[in-house]
Amino acid sequence: MSTQERAEVWQKLFADADEEIVIGEAAVVDHDAITHLACWKPPADIGRYRNLRVVISVGAGVDQVPPLPEGVNLSRTLSPRIDQMVCEWVVMSALMLHRNMVTYIDQASRGIWKPHANLMTRETRIGVMGMGRVGLPVARCLKNMGFHVSGFSRSGRPNDGITTYGARDMDVFLADTNLLICLLPLTDDTRGLMSDAFFNKLPMGSRLVHAGRGAQIDMTALRSALDQGRIESAMLDVTNPEPLPENHWAWADPRIIITPHIASVTDYEDGARHVLEVIDADRNGRIIPGLVDSTLGY
Repeated sequence: MSTQERAEVWQKLFADADEEIVIGEAAVVDHDAITHLACWKPPADIGRYRNLRVVISVGAGVDQVPPLPEGVNLSRTLSPRIDQMVCEWVVMSALMLHRNMVTYIDQASRGIWKPHANLMTRETRIGVMGMGRVGLPVARCLKNMGFHVSGFSRSGRPNDGITTYGARDMDVFLADTNLLICLLPLTDDTRGLMSDAFFNKLPMGSRLVHAGRGAQIDMTALRSALDQGRIESAMLDVTNPEPLPENHWAWADPRIIITPHIASVTDYEDGARHVLEVIDADRNGRIIPGLVDSTLGY
């Protein structure tokens, strides 16, 4: 269940692997023959696929997938290219905020030549929320550039010598951060996380890079934090709602740069190879790549 462009790539790779694939629900002749389903959102009547074993999200996220029938596993697409693309976007955004590029882009649009003071990397305290497949490489990269970097994760387990705070120490983490990067998955705990109370725990003049999930940020709270000077500037690849309405205030706010959820795009060949690996692992009793823990949501 996906686009025709993706289907054309997948058909060839599945044929090369001697695997059968059905493209689109309309082509399903025998629902009992379907054992694995690749999609962004599964059909509402998924229960008619009585022998379904695994649903594979064709993206890295799974928050768009509703609860599945008992016994059906969920896998999210794993791809080195996805991780690399997000890492590039986040590092680019952090550097843009560090070097006042949001301000300079606004000034350039108005013909204003006005230099601003540059901070040294060691003067910027970057906090990375979500120390997983993307967050950890981002933290390493920025640390190697000379930034003071700390991390935040559910467990708080340190990695590669990077100080990492757990859920109980979020207030300390935020107080020690003046450039915040959000890469968290969307869960019950992170939905609506970035509220007025959250932003008020950051130092005045902080900056925000958001590439997690749109539902994690309260856009009204962000506007208030910007107006109060709590947040100086922001780079957003995800918004709430998504996409933003054409008349939404954030489009015209010179303190924000918005990109349309393009930090990563799943490569069609990578996606097909992931699904083939999921099928092979499932058939042979191995751990399914990208298996989602339903109790955690990722």
